[in-house]
Amino acid sequence: MRRLLPSSLLGQMLLLIGAALLVAQAVNFAFILNEQQKLSLARSEGPAIGRFTQAAAVVAATPPAGRPLLLSAHPRGPAAAYRLVPESRIDRERIKRNSAIEERLAAALREARVPVRAVRAAAPMGIGRMDGPPGHGHHEARRNLFLAAQLDDGSWLDARFDAPRADRWLIHRLALATAMLFFLVFGAAWWIARRLARPLRDLTRAADGFRGHAPAEPVTPRGPSDLRRAVEAFNAMNRRTLALLDEKDRMLGAIGHDLRTPLASLRIRAENMGPEEERERLVATVEEMAATLEDILTLARTGRAREPVRPVDLAALADAVVEEFRELGAAAAFEPSPRAVLAVQPNLLRRALRNLVHNAVGYGGGATVTVEERAGEIELRVEDEGPGIPADRLDDVLDPFRRLEISRNRESGGAGLGLAIANAVALAHGGRLTLANRAGGGLRASLVLPK
Repeated sequence: MRRLLPSSLLGQMLLLIGAALLVAQAVNFAFILNEQQKLSLARSEGPAIGRFTQAAAVVAATPPAGRPLLLSAHPRGPAAAYRLVPESRIDRERIKRNSAIEERLAAALREARVPVRAVRAAAPMGIGRMDGPPGHGHHEARRNLFLAAQLDDGSWLDARFDAPRADRWLIHRLALATAMLFFLVFGAAWWIARRLARPLRDLTRAADGFRGHAPAEPVTPRGPSDLRRAVEAFNAMNRRTLALLDEKDRMLGAIGHDLRTPLASLRIRAENMGPEEERERLVATVEEMAATLEDILTLARTGRAREPVRPVDLAALADAVVEEFRELGAAAAFEPSPRAVLAVQPNLLRRALRNLVHNAVGYGGGATVTVEERAGEIELRVEDEGPGIPADRLDDVLDPFRRLEISRNRESGGAGLGLAIANAVALAHGGRLTLANRAGGGLRASLVLPK
């Protein structure tokens, strides 16, 4: 059911207003048609009762033997027809009776002092209050008004009066009025919804575009006062967020400076210590602490890097990173790829790619780097032939300080920040980092950047 409903504010408002209008117009139609039918009946009911009362008075004053002759001489027309019958047509054909009309007919006959034993009346279906079961005259009762009175000799004076025809153009006029109403209301609703949705789209676009590394473009307040206040609050929140991020960068810079100095001093002291085995172990520990500190600071500042964005050939950048590892004797290879120029932060991207190649060389036995350009994006792919990563851990290892204890322990290097830094760099460029186990064995790390 939810799939059939529109998801946008504009669509939901129009659907709700359209449904409400449809229900309201249906009720309005019912009232109008019912009142029109009542008015049509009222226009024929009063004159018909008056004419019937006059005819009944004349017939009742005539001896029973002369009544048939009197009625035969009475002019017949399309509007009314009188006849004397032993049983009223209403009873014989079981036409639905109308008690309200019968009461008015009886009152009119009493007022005219016409002696009658009983009266019958039936009106077009759907008008007034009907009594009695439906009969064979159901269809004819819709078109005619039937009146009958039982005279003193037991015979019935039966009369049929043509009811005014219904206005056949009424439905068309109502439909036209409804269409005009829908057009006007939908037009006004569409204008109001657009006026509401435009600042909401601006807010959404600004929120999606906010990366934290640059001041967000303020959203222009417009629309109703409530939305303008929401936009102004959003702009103020952006400013506060950037101020907090700037404060965080200053704090990290101060922490990094305060920690680098004692670590450097500790290394100098360690190099002058003995014995040699203990000295080397202590120096390695200090270097590991310094490297971990640099990784933490890099990860914390990735989204706020001050490095400018400039066009870079990603194929040349990947080839240069691979060459660095080859010079150190690592099993790294670059698959020849066409030029793929993209505006990036080159130092950050080089750091992310270096981390991926380092992991592939250290834990996968070697790295093969490929740059592939597709519609709308460029992929830097690093593949190895190692054991891969358990499928249930592929997402976990992208979090900071998450390490696979089997193959990535502290003795082999790494603090669980390499993939987290690469993932943060990808996100800072609006891209993504995905890990997948290869069908033939090994791991594939794909750094995908949008054009």
